[in-house]
Amino acid sequence: MLFPRRCSQCLISVTNRHAVVQRSCSTIQGEVRVRFAPSPTGFLHLGGLRTALYNYIFAKKYGGSFVLRLEDTDQSRLVPGAAESIEDMLEWAGVPPDESPRRGGLFGPYLQSRRLDLYTQAAQQLVESGNAYYCFCSSQRLELLKKEALRSGQTPRYDNRCRHLQLIQVRNKLDQGLPHVIRFRLETGVEPFQDMIFGWNHHDVAQVEGDPVVIKADGYPTYHLANIVDDHYMKISHVLRGSEWLISTSKHLLMYRALGWEPPTFGHLPLLMNKDGSKLSKRQGDIFIQSFQRDGVLPEALLDITTNCGSGFSTHRMGRRINELISEFSPSKITTHSALLDLEKLPEFNRIHLQHRIENEEQCRSLIRDLQGQIKQTFTTDIQDDGVIQEHYIKRVLQLRKGHISSLKELLTPVYSYLWVRPSFSSQQVAALTSEAQHIGSLVLKLVSERGEELALDQLSKDLKTLAKQTKITKHRELMKLLRLALSGLQWFSDQQQGPSVAEMMVCLGPAEIYHRFQNLLRVCESS
Repeated sequence: MLFPRRCSQCLISVTNRHAVVQRSCSTIQGEVRVRFAPSPTGFLHLGGLRTALYNYIFAKKYGGSFVLRLEDTDQSRLVPGAAESIEDMLEWAGVPPDESPRRGGLFGPYLQSRRLDLYTQAAQQLVESGNAYYCFCSSQRLELLKKEALRSGQTPRYDNRCRHLQLIQVRNKLDQGLPHVIRFRLETGVEPFQDMIFGWNHHDVAQVEGDPVVIKADGYPTYHLANIVDDHYMKISHVLRGSEWLISTSKHLLMYRALGWEPPTFGHLPLLMNKDGSKLSKRQGDIFIQSFQRDGVLPEALLDITTNCGSGFSTHRMGRRINELISEFSPSKITTHSALLDLEKLPEFNRIHLQHRIENEEQCRSLIRDLQGQIKQTFTTDIQDDGVIQEHYIKRVLQLRKGHISSLKELLTPVYSYLWVRPSFSSQQVAALTSEAQHIGSLVLKLVSERGEELALDQLSKDLKTLAKQTKITKHRELMKLLRLALSGLQWFSDQQQGPSVAEMMVCLGPAEIYHRFQNLLRVCESS
């Protein structure tokens, strides 16, 4: 599908807190190709997932391709396992790349460390055209420049000293094998560019920065060179990245011009921040995607909450799935405001999406398999009846608890352990509630016998109210506590827990298990 060419006459006014931003409604004609290019110096976190998600949605909205490229040129900071984990987490989250190190593709390799020849060629082209030069300044000299600048209250910057070396000087130093880098020659008079989100922008980087390094002393490229070389050869049509890169874009456009290449269209996404406006930091251990996965958060819930707090969509309702996000997405609706993320709302998002999964037959079967494994692992030898790990039983539990639980892990907490393990309680606990426990137990057994194999929640609720009238001295409140004690070993749920009603507990357990547990109540009464 073709994405319309940028129309300079068709401008959208976007009002932010500081100004009115003029920007174009669309971008270029041709195949849409976007990329997510993280560095495997760490694991995927929520901010990275959001950037990947917007790129994925953009690609799918316009029939394009979503590329994963790993920028692993900073070899000293690589984290073992991070590269594989990033792709694992994207696939888990439901935003799988079309091309990647794992999947391959026509424009690979997709690891920058395997594309060094391309960067070397581009750097050599820049040197030969006079747009870059060899720099032999030692790290000691650069550190002195930095200290001097800070001492005088200025921003540290390279003084471009080696820019003025004569050709013969450069050749002599290279012949001596002196350590060196290659720097790009920044020029003044940068042309403004139009960002898809922030509108017209202009940063005259030569006025505030020294010439940047493009090839390091170890022969590896810096981000500034590598990303434009890769975007060019991978035919990336749109670069959607965080707004922290907005100020560097003029520098990148100078490199495109120096190499004679057509740049992609740029769109800089506003930052994802904490609800109080503070920066979302990797030091917050709970923002890594693996942490959410481990805690039982559903990927759909993560995608929903990260888009719900931002912009770019026609609605902000909770419960949207990826196909709905794609359908409702519009680049023109992305604003410059930071997205304020309130992770305290995540359980509610997860509750909604867990309910969606339970109501989907195929996804429900997957939940059942997952829960079967977790039940066996959590309760192991405590399970007295294998019936509790059967599919029909777990499905009944899920259907009754949907809309009430926020994750499967809740069903493994002590509050719900009665579903999988028969409870124990003492005669003292029973006696503290009523002296009619034996009579009440017999009434329940009779009720269950009369109702047969199928227990209906509404009917059972009515039956329990009728049963309460058949006691002599036990009030309804104590009766419910006794029934809950016999069924679960608990008398009540705390204010923070929305536990099931007694009727629901009975429907979940089924007639055979109810019979077993109230027979146990009678035995406890007889032993006292």
